[in-house]
Amino acid sequence: MVKNKRNVIIGSSTFIIVIALIWLGSSFMQNNTSNESDINPATKATIYKSPTCGCCVKYISYLKKQDFVVETVTTEDMWSIKNQYQIPSDMESCHTTVIGDYFIEGHVPLEAVEKLLQEQPDIDGIALPDMPAGSPGMPGKKQGEWQIYTLKNGEVNQFVNL
Repeated sequence: MVKNKRNVIIGSSTFIIVIALIWLGSSFMQNNTSNESDINPATKATIYKSPTCGCCVKYISYLKKQDFVVETVTTEDMWSIKNQYQIPSDMESCHTTVIGDYFIEGHVPLEAVEKLLQEQPDIDGIALPDMPAGSPGMPGKKQGEWQIYTLKNGEVNQFVNL
């Protein structure tokens, strides 16, 4: 009889411990499961691109490999996006990315994006005009330095050379 009581007590204790571990594990998983509102706005990127642009798709992959959560918006009207962000025609590229309060125009390397997000200057965004060979998402070899520009209210200034 004493053995049976001991077995019942050990069995009940084991059952309680298992239930507690399951509960703790599910609480941990619920608290560590990210959803849209949990994403750091600095790591969420929205990319506006035309439906036919292949290099934009490669830039999207580049950002995803850098741990950005990317939302892609395909549009036939890229002009309205460039106009919305006051991007002068000589600063345009094929796609526009929005991260937090900033836009990133074109195939801007991660180093410039990180500098922008770390320094948080009082600007609207940065741009790497055209589609330079060897830039992220573009085929070919890099030819010299890339000049990245800042833009604020359509005004252009130097940001960084890479």
